[in-house]
Amino acid sequence: MEVWVPLAVLAVLVAFLVASTIRIVPQARRYNIERFGRYQRTLQPGLNLLIPLVDRVNTKLDVREHVYSSDPKPVITEDNLVVAIDTVLYYQITDPRAAAYEVTSYLQAIDQLTVTTLRNLIGSMDLESTLTSRETINVRLREVLDEATGKWGIRVNRVEIKAIDPPSSIKEAMEKQMRAERDKRAVILQAEGQRQSLILTAEGTRARMILEAEGRQQAKVLDADGEAKALERVFQAVHDNDADPQVLAYKYLEMLPRLAENGNGYFVIPGELSEAMRTVTSAFSAERAKAEEEVANGEPVLNTEQVRRRPLGA
Repeated sequence: MEVWVPLAVLAVLVAFLVASTIRIVPQARRYNIERFGRYQRTLQPGLNLLIPLVDRVNTKLDVREHVYSSDPKPVITEDNLVVAIDTVLYYQITDPRAAAYEVTSYLQAIDQLTVTTLRNLIGSMDLESTLTSRETINVRLREVLDEATGKWGIRVNRVEIKAIDPPSSIKEAMEKQMRAERDKRAVILQAEGQRQSLILTAEGTRARMILEAEGRQQAKVLDADGEAKALERVFQAVHDNDADPQVLAYKYLEMLPRLAENGNGYFVIPGELSEAMRTVTSAFSAERAKAEEEVANGEPVLNTEQVRRRPLGA
């Protein structure tokens, strides 16, 4: 029994020494090793050996990309308005030794540096520029943080402004302004619609009037063509039937009063009136001589109405 006790103690000591000698570092992790209180090296992922009771693990760091969301911070703009801004920070540890020994708490240091940088940037901008220049603020903030955190062994990959909250009174004023802008755009759009409607109506009326005028013109042309063809046929019929000059002269005189039926009260006498009168006079002189001859021969005499109604060429 007395022999087993020293063996058990020896086994425990051996197990302790082995556990103190072997260190297995997971992937994406880094262990900072101190020897007698001084930084000695950084363990990489995998199996590592240490000197028991001499080397010890000081800090264990994760070198993956981290996301840090800060609380809203009050910032004063150039026009003396207080806005609350909260940011989202994406960073990664590139040097585990510097992250452990160059700064006490790198997260707190980054947070305070973000606040001071935001106050410097927003202090030179008014509220409207602050709300519309998020990309500019992000780029400038990232440049400042990346430059300052480089000596801490940290790389800032991206900085995003999550929210910018102005005071409630400013929110109400902005809402009223936006409502007024929407009403203004609505009135402008309505006016544009009415203007376009009037333009389209005028264009439609103009097109209708043009089409009606063209229709009336074509109708008059067709009427004129029809009358011309009718006169041509009458003239051709007169020549084909070899009409008597007396009948033609009488028809000419009969047509003269009808020329002013559709006019404005003025009666235009054709230049051929004298020629027509001579033709009528000679025609009626020949008719009187013929009537006297018929009386002498005992034939019936035709009056003027009978002569007018007599067919052409009879």
